[in-house]
Amino acid sequence: MGVLSVKAQEKELYRKNKITNKNKFFVYWGWNWANYSNSDINFKGENYNFTLYNVEAADRPTKFSFNDYFNPTRVTIPQTNYRIGYFFKENYTISIGVDHMKYVMKQNQTVKINGNINVGSKYDGIYKNDDITLSEDFLTFEHTDGLNYFNTEVKRFDDISHWFNLNLENLQINLTEGVGVGILYPKSNTKLLEKQRYDQFHLAGWGVSAGIGLNITFLKYFFIQSDFKTGYINLPDIRTTASTTDSASQSFYFFENNFLIGGKFRLF
Repeated sequence: MGVLSVKAQEKELYRKNKITNKNKFFVYWGWNWANYSNSDINFKGENYNFTLYNVEAADRPTKFSFNDYFNPTRVTIPQTNYRIGYFFKENYTISIGVDHMKYVMKQNQTVKINGNINVGSKYDGIYKNDDITLSEDFLTFEHTDGLNYFNTEVKRFDDISHWFNLNLENLQINLTEGVGVGILYPKSNTKLLEKQRYDQFHLAGWGVSAGIGLNITFLKYFFIQSDFKTGYINLPDIRTTASTTDSASQSFYFFENNFLIGGKFRLF
């Protein structure tokens, strides 16, 4: 009976000291690497309206350096993620955050074009499924400061420590999964048909996403997390020049890998 009593006391002590999440807030900061599906991009304005088909694009991760990734005055330069959230139940969170991705059209690729251009350039003409090379004097097109996805997420956290035969007070391994929805507020860097380069923030569209990840919480208050997120982005109103009559539209899927560092805390 003495041994059973000691084990019961140990079990009760473990229960009291084990990490709990309900009513905690959390914050994190991290970095992302992204891939994008090909997309059709429509450009329209005074005296032109044309569509480019199956345009390829890539991200632009900043080469690692301690200064760019950890200097407080430069941490927004890389492709970053930041978020604040709340455990409204033991296993569920709601949060708001930003995925600061970067989207760069691959230069000098050859794509199909349909439409018309009549702006007094060497590209003037009527196009019917013709080939065109996206040279710099025709088009440069980026969302590099960046492809900013402001979103709200709901996620579930499931402690899977027992999968690894772990039963520790100060360590929790969580499987996370969730969905998000939000707006796109890119700073698009474009130059079209030798018009003046345009590079300003603009509310351009919306997105939805879903993700799965692994969260390791240690010492009750700190965690590292790795996520895979995929989603759909629709941008019906991209600014391309200083004139409000010029715009572009596109939609595509994104695939994002994230590495995150964060902490949990209580306010009450």
